[in-house]
Amino acid sequence: MIIDSHVHVFSSGFRERREELVQCDATFRELYSNPKAILASVDDLMDAMDAAEVDAAVAVGIGWQDIDLAREANDHLAEAVASSNGRLIGFCAVNPAWGDNAVTEVERCAAAGLRGIGELHPDTQGFNIDDSVTLAPIMETAKRLGLPVVAHSSEPVGHTYQGKGKVTPERLLSFIEAFPDQPIIAAHWGGGLPFYALMPEVNAALSNTYFDTAASPFLYDAQVFSTAAGLVGAGKILFGTDFPLIKHPRLLEQVRQSGLSADDQARITGGNIEQLLGLAG
Repeated sequence: MIIDSHVHVFSSGFRERREELVQCDATFRELYSNPKAILASVDDLMDAMDAAEVDAAVAVGIGWQDIDLAREANDHLAEAVASSNGRLIGFCAVNPAWGDNAVTEVERCAAAGLRGIGELHPDTQGFNIDDSVTLAPIMETAKRLGLPVVAHSSEPVGHTYQGKGKVTPERLLSFIEAFPDQPIIAAHWGGGLPFYALMPEVNAALSNTYFDTAASPFLYDAQVFSTAAGLVGAGKILFGTDFPLIKHPRLLEQVRQSGLSADDQARITGGNIEQLLGLAG
């Protein structure tokens, strides 16, 4: 079973209001102010999945700053999940800076069938990823409800790009260490955090951390798959495209050319997220 662990979709209403949303939400502005940035629909996603023989996908939020827009996006996602015959899994968009309102929204979304939290975008949502006091309420709620949390991550070196941000490995590690019992998915290879797993104390801290491959071809050579698997284990890697930014065939081909065993490839392209979310069986 092939599952894309990191995609983004929008309702037609959001696509029609693009210019308005650019003005009123910092995260949307950072990611989608460029008119060439694609706002994909659920139908667009399903068509792409069918063409690439992808069985299911996890749609994550963009880290809305505005609570009303987040609720609207979460409602659309919950409706899409309910009508997808199991092909779409949803993670709710919340901002830890909302305090009690963030907890209420997580609980509301979990009751509506969403299975995780994220993607958190600290730089545009107005909080620090290493601020455990601000994050504690939603992280405690996530643990209570059994929801993994996705955090945007970025590299401290290399080229700049829209939405890169400053959630670099040392700050991401502080977040992970503050909540050791909570499953955390570090998006975009954790900004390179797996490479520090050669340090015993870092490796020990990553026991509940997973790394998705979203936007990987824009960030790393294809050898990142075998390299990261050798450092943190193939069981910690989640195939994710960041669709529509990256199309499925491009990333699937990198997995197939990685030199990893067929079993490890199967874990990465579906088995790991199946186990994490309890989807199998």
